[in-house]
Amino acid sequence: MKNKNDSSSATVSVAPGLISKKNNWSILGKQKLLILMSLPFVLYIILFRYVPLLGWSMAFQDYKPYKSFTDQTWVGFKWFFQLFKEKEFLISLRNTVAMSLISTALGYITAILVAIFLNEVRQVGIKRFVQTVSYLPHFLSWVIVTGLVANVLSVEDGILNSILLWLGAIKEPIQWLAVQKYFWHIIGWTYVWKEVGWNTIIYLGAMTAIDPCLYEAAQIDGCGRLRKIWHITLPGIKPTIIIMMIMSAGHILDANFEMPYLLQNGLIQDVAQTIDIYVLKYGFKLSRYGLATAAGIFKNVVNILLLILANQLAKRSGEERLI
Repeated sequence: MKNKNDSSSATVSVAPGLISKKNNWSILGKQKLLILMSLPFVLYIILFRYVPLLGWSMAFQDYKPYKSFTDQTWVGFKWFFQLFKEKEFLISLRNTVAMSLISTALGYITAILVAIFLNEVRQVGIKRFVQTVSYLPHFLSWVIVTGLVANVLSVEDGILNSILLWLGAIKEPIQWLAVQKYFWHIIGWTYVWKEVGWNTIIYLGAMTAIDPCLYEAAQIDGCGRLRKIWHITLPGIKPTIIIMMIMSAGHILDANFEMPYLLQNGLIQDVAQTIDIYVLKYGFKLSRYGLATAAGIFKNVVNILLLILANQLAKRSGEERLI
């Protein structure tokens, strides 16, 4: 009898592991169609995100296109040190950070305000109209958006100058795209116009998770709309706001490439060039592949470090975090 109990206990101790492995394989078998559907996306990520990382080796070489990989001269961190001796790179870094911070700040504030406005609107027709109008620019390419901005800000027949002249706000047309102090703000507000409707979707989704009983209780206590927004709506979407801020921290050095590149000219070159434009210029036009690759690596490494730092700060503050 004792031996029988021992054998049964031994069987019980082994069985959970075997059962879990069988369950895992059975689950994979049942989800094989989903795995096959996701396979193209996995291959896309591998081919276009990870395989190109082999090119990072150029940042540590005195790269010559006509030489094979084994014949390249390795120079260590020479190009990384050279980056911070290049005045043009430092200017590009400043421009990138400034444009990213302006676009991110304006994007967050406007998206939250529009989401609150739409959440408070009771007329379904008005709500749907505003949503549709604000969502549409998101589906336009940046090339089209840049063309629209250039036409709106045109000196000769731009609608902005025409309105300001009609109102008497200015006496002569302003060359918006030829004055450096306007350029960063043009980039920021254009980003808001294009993406504000799309960004509100996330916050509207977060607002639907707020318990309606909280609003009813606040109504009984005599709270108006503003107090409900301040004490219920904003605290309810606070975790979402923190998560979005953490994710944005990983893109501080990813200022939009197309718009600054297409709108830049000789008069605003000092405030329009971003790190991506710098990489394009040195990598392809001047054939300084090592320096351009080093700039690209620097940008990505800093973005990753900022993402980790923002996540840790949120963790220490007791807020929501990614990891």
